[in-house]
Amino acid sequence: MAYLGEEIKKLGFGLMRLPMKGEAIDVEQTKAMVDRFMEEGFTYFDTAWAYAGSEDAIRQALVERYPRESFQLATKNAAWINCKTREEAIAQFETSLKQTGAGYFDFYLLHNLGEHRTKFFDDFDMWSFVKEKKEEGLIKHIGFSFHSTPEELEEILTNHPEMEFVQLQINYGDWENPAIQSRACYEVARAHNKPVIIMEPVKGGMLANPPESVQEIFKKAEPNASCASWAIRFAADLDGIITVLSGMSNMEQMEDNLSYMKDFTGLSKEEKQTLDEAREALNRIPLIPCTTCNYCAKVCPMDIGISGSFTALNYLTLYKDKDAAKHQEDWLVGGHGRKLASECIKCGKCEEVCPQHISIRDELVRVTESLA
Repeated sequence: MAYLGEEIKKLGFGLMRLPMKGEAIDVEQTKAMVDRFMEEGFTYFDTAWAYAGSEDAIRQALVERYPRESFQLATKNAAWINCKTREEAIAQFETSLKQTGAGYFDFYLLHNLGEHRTKFFDDFDMWSFVKEKKEEGLIKHIGFSFHSTPEELEEILTNHPEMEFVQLQINYGDWENPAIQSRACYEVARAHNKPVIIMEPVKGGMLANPPESVQEIFKKAEPNASCASWAIRFAADLDGIITVLSGMSNMEQMEDNLSYMKDFTGLSKEEKQTLDEAREALNRIPLIPCTTCNYCAKVCPMDIGISGSFTALNYLTLYKDKDAAKHQEDWLVGGHGRKLASECIKCGKCEEVCPQHISIRDELVRVTESLA
């Protein structure tokens, strides 16, 4: 089904995790992956000004090698990164045009709205800027990517009905997760009649290697199917989806994705039941029952990133990946100006207001010991 007048297959090539050769992107391997992708009729490519080297690499691998009308190219504006003026934010667009050599962008996104970041797009009036560029023919479709609450998404879409689509983090693991609220955000977008581009369908690779109990469910249902295939098919089966982005890093991942997506027509009843079982198995793994209401943050005298610390520890519990868990801690705690769990003074004020009755002080000790 076409959305926004574009015929796009349900798999998009996310260009954030391209193959590397030393410290640089391996352009020759990227060319080979682009060729396979295009050969199977897939045409959507997603980069960003903030993805180091990505725009330049896709110019060499795609733009300079294929007719411009044969593919869709998306990139993004991150006005909240080192921009103090509107002119600096606008300059990102000009830089992206130069680095990609694309001439125009099929999809242009305001990048990673939510929390403190939205204010930059408001202050610099980037909403008017992208509308102007669309009128000039330099952008075909305007939208934004989003990582925050359904309430904030509702507010943005109400204030900016001119946005044509939304890019959301959606996967079966986060579908009912109170910390991510994938389902609720998806439902807000659809209530506003906005088609959705899905990012993180494999949760940054986490769902390619989920907990053993989940893997067993998938292997029993389809012995030869990868765990990643289940995650991407879950996302692609949703209504109102333009495409599902997969950040492929090598030809093996590309071939796996192509094998089940080139003829994808939807999930069967049995496949949906298997995914429900997998989600239930994930939910049975004992996690800190934090809903990120952040009542604790309002009373903490040390300004500790409590909910972010708990999300990081839950990552470690689920996926046994300490690097990924520490990345979550860096982003959700330090990246939001909060202090680490180790700085807790054990005053107990947080526990007095926690609706989930979590033993927060004990759990912060566990965070400190586990992520050290």
